Amino acid sequence: MMRIERTIYLDKVIESRHNGMIKIITGVRRSGKSFLLFDLFADWLEAEGVSSDHIIKIDLENRRNKSLRNPDNL
Repeated sequence: MMRIERTIYLDKVIESRHNGMIKIITGVRRSGKSFLLFDLFADWLEAEGVSSDHIIKIDLENRRNKSLRNPDNL
């Protein structure tokens, strides 16, 4: 499978990671939002020395995680 690196978007996430603001990634369906965070950013974190067991990935589209869609449950 071809992997598109999306360096511009990844760089923006990396540059703003310690500014105290919550990041919201928006875009049309299947545009690469989850790939940006779950794959590219997670790979970058691991390359920076963050252990993979300190990276949490939650797919809110998965029915098993339905309860997590409620902010009070998070």
